[in-house]
Amino acid sequence: MSHLEYADRIKTLAPYPFAAIDKAREKAKAAGQDIISLGIGDPDLPTPDFIVRAMQKATEDPATHRYPDYAGRADFREAAAQFLHARFGLQFDPDSEIVALIGSKEGIAHIPLAFVNPGDFVLCPDPGYPVYSVASRFAGGIVHTMPLLPDLNFTPNLEAIADDVAAGAKMMFLNYPNNPTGAVATREFLAEAVAYCKANKILLVHDCAYSEMAFGQAKPPSIFEIDGAKDVAIEMHSLSKTFNMTGWRIGFAAGSAHHVGGLGKIKTNVDSGAFDAIQIAAIEALNRYDDPAVTDSYKIYGRRRRRCEEILDKMLIKYLKSDATFYLWFKTPTTESSADFAARILQKTGVVLTPGSAFGDVGEGWMRIALTVPEQRLVEAMERVATEL
Repeated sequence: MSHLEYADRIKTLAPYPFAAIDKAREKAKAAGQDIISLGIGDPDLPTPDFIVRAMQKATEDPATHRYPDYAGRADFREAAAQFLHARFGLQFDPDSEIVALIGSKEGIAHIPLAFVNPGDFVLCPDPGYPVYSVASRFAGGIVHTMPLLPDLNFTPNLEAIADDVAAGAKMMFLNYPNNPTGAVATREFLAEAVAYCKANKILLVHDCAYSEMAFGQAKPPSIFEIDGAKDVAIEMHSLSKTFNMTGWRIGFAAGSAHHVGGLGKIKTNVDSGAFDAIQIAAIEALNRYDDPAVTDSYKIYGRRRRRCEEILDKMLIKYLKSDATFYLWFKTPTTESSADFAARILQKTGVVLTPGSAFGDVGEGWMRIALTVPEQRLVEAMERVATEL
């Protein structure tokens, strides 16, 4: 039977890298290998009990079983505004400057539809979260990659962007603390980015999903701590990594009423909002963001990072030392491509790594480890990798 052809946007779409990693992992597992997956950034630590209990109680209320408000519950948006004030010292109107998201990925995927016309340039980091470029292309935008290189601590060189690209650009994606590298941007760079976007009339979309996953004295900033950012920026926040809630699918976007309103117009036409019971649980989470039940998990990820860095030092492998995220970005230790190295390591050892090329061409030559297994298994995984070098 003949099939209707896919749309061009689908035919040219590369496979989502993490789906491919999942498939390879399951194939190796079916072959009887003991798999240690360091591939996908999915926390192995549980959601704190007080959040789970709030969810359980909320689901018993029939009022939560109906369609939710498109923009999010008023009390959830108020909790988000209070979180932004408590954590960053920011002031946002919960009625007009915050919108609930079904996870920040959803907001990232929809924001280009609100502001990008076909033929507009969208400035996307490389390496970077693949959804930035995919969503931009779905909106008809032309992706212009901004290389993230070690000599600038994995921040883009904005001066290297050609004048004609800057003049035709509508949107810039930034993400700090960064996935996949773990880099933390300085306030000086963020100020430079805000000034650049203001001068060129570009919307700066800051993916702030890892702001709380920081160790030691690190306190990564919000883009809105930079003067004038509200004129040109919208910021995506996620509860996924902050509270070990990846499966819950809840987050929010903050910004000016104009920018948030544009995203909201897309959302009212393509989704029906986040489940009320999840929003009620998320209120508890945001109100207790500094509770030890939450912050202790960051310490665990931090210890895992330091342990893994010690092993990489002994293996003489170069990596980015960081005080944020549960990702570790290291140089591919052989002459193989990063994809070939990852495939061989999986086949020979059962350890799942993510090739840097999954995040863009500039990511080639690098690998990403997600520190999402207990320390003993993490050490075992690295020892297995060492046997194949």
